[in-house]
Amino acid sequence: MLVLGIESSCDETGVAVVKDDGYVLSDVVHTQIDTHARYGGIVPELASRDHVRNIAGVLREALSTANVGLSDLDGIAVTNRPGLVGALLVGVQVAKSIAWGSEKPFVGVDHLVGHLLSVFVQRSETRARVPAFPFVCLLASGGHTAIYRVDAPYAESITELGGTRDDAAGEAFDKAAKLVGLGYPGGPEIDRLAALGNPKAIHFVAPMRDTNSLEFSFSGLKTQVVRWVTEHGRPKNDQKLADFCASFQGAVVSVLAQKVITAAEREGVRDVVLGGGVAANRELRSTLSTLAETRGLCVHIPPVASCTDNAAMIAYAGALELRRGTRASWDLAAKSKTVLVRATRKGRGARMNQ
Repeated sequence: MLVLGIESSCDETGVAVVKDDGYVLSDVVHTQIDTHARYGGIVPELASRDHVRNIAGVLREALSTANVGLSDLDGIAVTNRPGLVGALLVGVQVAKSIAWGSEKPFVGVDHLVGHLLSVFVQRSETRARVPAFPFVCLLASGGHTAIYRVDAPYAESITELGGTRDDAAGEAFDKAAKLVGLGYPGGPEIDRLAALGNPKAIHFVAPMRDTNSLEFSFSGLKTQVVRWVTEHGRPKNDQKLADFCASFQGAVVSVLAQKVITAAEREGVRDVVLGGGVAANRELRSTLSTLAETRGLCVHIPPVASCTDNAAMIAYAGALELRRGTRASWDLAAKSKTVLVRATRKGRGARMNQ
């Protein structure tokens, strides 16, 4: 089965052609970083307009790279949730147009499900090792941070074990970077500078690390950063900036890695997966791999191209749905919320399981 995937949930316009075994024939991504960098974050209206301007060109390039035409496809998969509704609408309408014109079936894919299955996407002739079901996955990005148990590659077989009570890890990276004068997006820049710094130079308390809960909270860590910058000002030289980045990143990574390992042990599963944009962070990849090895667990980390938003993961997830007979109707809508059931309550306060 050959599936065309379309991704436009936020600020990346992506189109890919993927086989139902996960092998990628093409995966083209147009990024909007330069458009939004001047504002320090995503501007939804600008994101939508940029998708409109660029999606046709990205589509043509994806088909050309894969050396296929619309008639060669067996179906179309498109991200229809969660995300910026205006941005999602562009991809959804394009997918419907292609499906109508080519008389091909199409399906809507939940963006989070795509990330959870991105580890199965094969980007080279040598097939990468993949996890067995069930597995536990830490999904960490700019908009989402949660740990899931994945029993099968379908939304109804995915269970949230613990999510963030407030902000996502990626959002915390971007806000911390902005406070010390780094550009947008801040996560990659903090990751780069952290390798040059001392993680013990500044004492940032890792949020909720010592609790039994699998939930996260990053708003308090952001407050610590605000207080530190207010007291000390922005780092005045390269070494102090590197020390700040190393200390901040260490606090975030330690809690992310520890909790997903704890989740795997509680669930009695051997395979641990890392997904989402924050999964591109080098310290998180290294720390999780080392920690898992000491616990006798097997870690699966996708290549960076599969961690950031991309259409290949959407095409693969859609291929699995198409293969089992799922079909979308013409009233498929763009929605801001995920189909995955949320178990974590937003806000402060004790939980029943603590």
